[in-house]
Amino acid sequence: MSDKKITTDSGIEIKETYTSKDDSIKEQSLAGEFPFTRGVQTSMYRGKLWTMRQYAGFSTAEESNKRYHYLLNQGVSGLSVAFDLPTQIGYDSNHPLADGEVGKVGVAIDSLEDMEKLFEGIKLEDVSTSMTINATGFILLAFYVALAKKQGADLNKISGTIQNDILKEYAARGTYIYPPKPSMRIITDIFEWCSQSLPKWNTISISGYHIREAGSTAVQEIAFTLSNGKAYVKAALEKGLDINVFGKRLSFFFNAHNNLFEEVAKFRAARRMWSTIMKDLGTTDEKAMMLRFHTQTGGSTLTAQQPMNNISRVTIQTLAAVLGGTQSLHTNGYDEALSLPTEEAAKIALRTQQIVAYESGAADTVDPLAGSYFVESLTNEVESKAWEIIDQIDALGGSVAAIESGFIQDEIANSAYAYQQNIENNSKIIVGVNKFITNDNEKIPGFKIDDSIQKMQCDKLTTLKSKRDNEKVKNILSELNTVALSKENIMPVVIEAVENYCTLGEIADVLRSVFGEHK
Repeated sequence: MSDKKITTDSGIEIKETYTSKDDSIKEQSLAGEFPFTRGVQTSMYRGKLWTMRQYAGFSTAEESNKRYHYLLNQGVSGLSVAFDLPTQIGYDSNHPLADGEVGKVGVAIDSLEDMEKLFEGIKLEDVSTSMTINATGFILLAFYVALAKKQGADLNKISGTIQNDILKEYAARGTYIYPPKPSMRIITDIFEWCSQSLPKWNTISISGYHIREAGSTAVQEIAFTLSNGKAYVKAALEKGLDINVFGKRLSFFFNAHNNLFEEVAKFRAARRMWSTIMKDLGTTDEKAMMLRFHTQTGGSTLTAQQPMNNISRVTIQTLAAVLGGTQSLHTNGYDEALSLPTEEAAKIALRTQQIVAYESGAADTVDPLAGSYFVESLTNEVESKAWEIIDQIDALGGSVAAIESGFIQDEIANSAYAYQQNIENNSKIIVGVNKFITNDNEKIPGFKIDDSIQKMQCDKLTTLKSKRDNEKVKNILSELNTVALSKENIMPVVIEAVENYCTLGEIADVLRSVFGEHK
C-alpha cells in the first residue's frame, strides 16, 4: 500500500481504494426528484441533449453576425454573446476610456442599431441567446427585447439568459459600475419585469466561472456562487417577489477544470445544496428548487505552450460537464491562451461537444457515475466543505457583507497563490509547462482585431445621433433620471429609451449621476 498523500485541487485527500463504507449518504432519489443530485430532468440527455453554445463576439456587430451564421450552420443550438470592455462597463465606443478597447475582447454594442446588425437574418424566436453581461445587463436585455418587438416576435417565446451577476464582479472580475445596493435594485427590477413580460427568460446566471478563473478551488467555486445566489433570492424576497415564480428563472454558470471526478462531484453537490437552500428560503414548488446550469470549459487551464494539448484538456472538461449533468455547454478553442479563437479552433471546440454527445456513450444514461464509491464519497466531501464556507459567509452577514469586508476576495487570492506555488515547485504537473517541455515553437495563427474598428464605431455613433429625434432622447433620459430616483421599476423606461436610439453610454451615465460609481 502506497503512503503517498494525493489530493484533489480543493485539497480533499484521495484514498487508494474506495468501498461501500465510504458512501455515507445512500442516494436513492432519481433524477428529476428532490434533492436533484442526479439531475434536474428525469431522462436527462435521452430526452434532450444539452444546448451546445459557442461563445462568440468580436469587432463590429456585422463581423460577429457572420460568425453566428457560421456557427448555426455548423450545428450550435444556442448563441452566446461576448461583449467588449467598453460595452461591459457602460461606455460608448467614442468615450475616451474606450480608447484601444473597442471590439477587442468581444463585440461593441452602442445602440439598438448595433443589435439589429448583430442578429441580422436570425429570428430571435428560433434561438436561445446567452449574453455575458453584468453591470449593463439591463440595457443589453432592453436592446434584445426592442429587437424582438421589431421582428414581431412573441415575447412569451423569447428564451435565453443574461449573466446579470454583479456580486461576482465585485469579488472576482471587476466590470462593475454602480455600488452594491443600487446594483441589487436593478437586478431585482429585471426579475420582476421578466416574470411579467418575458416569462421564458433566465434573468440571472449566478456565476462561479469567473470565481474559478480568478483562482478559487472547486469547493470555493460552488460555496461562493451558491452564497451569492442566496443573496439574490433574499433581495428579491425583500422586494415582495414570489420565490416560486422568480426561482424558476434563476440559472447558474460553472467552470469545468481537468480533475474529472472532483468536477463531476462538484456539479452533483451543487444541485443538492441549492435545492436545500431554496427549500429553507421558503420555496414550495420543486421546479424553483432545481439548479439549472451552463458550463464553460476552463479558460485558465489552457496553456500558450504546446497549445494543441488544449484540445485534450477541453475534451476532459467537456466530459466532466456532461457526466455532471449540465444544461448548456461552451467549449473553448485550443488557441484561446494566445488570442480570440480562430474559426478553425471554434469548429474543433464544437466538434468536441458533438463527439461526446454522439460517440462517447456519456449521454446514453442518466448520471452514469452514480453509485461509484469514489464519486459518491467525493460528492459528500465537496458538499460538506462547501457548507463550512457558506456558514462562515452567513456568520459575516451574507455575501454582500463578505465581499464588502474583502473575505471572499482574500480567500480566492490565497487559493490562487497556493495553486501557482504548487506549479512552481512541481507538486502540480501541467503538461508542456513544468514537465514534458519541448523546444518546438508551434506557430499557431492568431486572431487579431484591427484598430480601425474603433473609428468605424465612432462614425456610426455620429451618424445615429444626427438622424434620431434628439429632443425625444433628452426627454426620455430625463424620465429615466426621475424613475431611478423613485422606487419604480426601471425596465420599461430603459426599453423606451433604447427604442428611441438612446445609446448604452447615455443610459449608463444617467444612472451614474443618480447612483454614483463603486470604488
